[in-house]
Amino acid sequence: MTPVVNNELLNNFTIAVQPSKTYALDVEKGVIRGYANGLGAVKQAVYKALNTERYDHLIYSWNYGSELKELFGKPISLVYPEVKRRIEEGLKQDDRINSVENFSFEKKKGSLHVTFTVVSTEGSFESEVNVNV
Repeated sequence: MTPVVNNELLNNFTIAVQPSKTYALDVEKGVIRGYANGLGAVKQAVYKALNTERYDHLIYSWNYGSELKELFGKPISLVYPEVKRRIEEGLKQDDRINSVENFSFEKKKGSLHVTFTVVSTEGSFESEVNVNV
């Protein structure tokens, strides 16, 4: 027998969007200054997710961060598609991020410089990360 759902109960719910206001990091000086909201908060979330190795810190959920450290020493033919997949997977855990596009790779001595576009609910912006290979 299939349960009957009372539609009246479903109509009584409203979905509230939580603000993205957070403390603003000044990465260059290593201090916290004021607050970030909107696009600034999303940019900061991308920076933090890309610079936090997944599974390394007990304070974070296993869904948070990226898995880029593990690519060190792997063949470059494997690294290119894996970097793209891991960046997309890590960033799309944030419900404010719709997609990650336009990847560009530049091989430098000992590292891979990756630039990409993040499309979020707050707007689009360019981001980058260096991966040690």
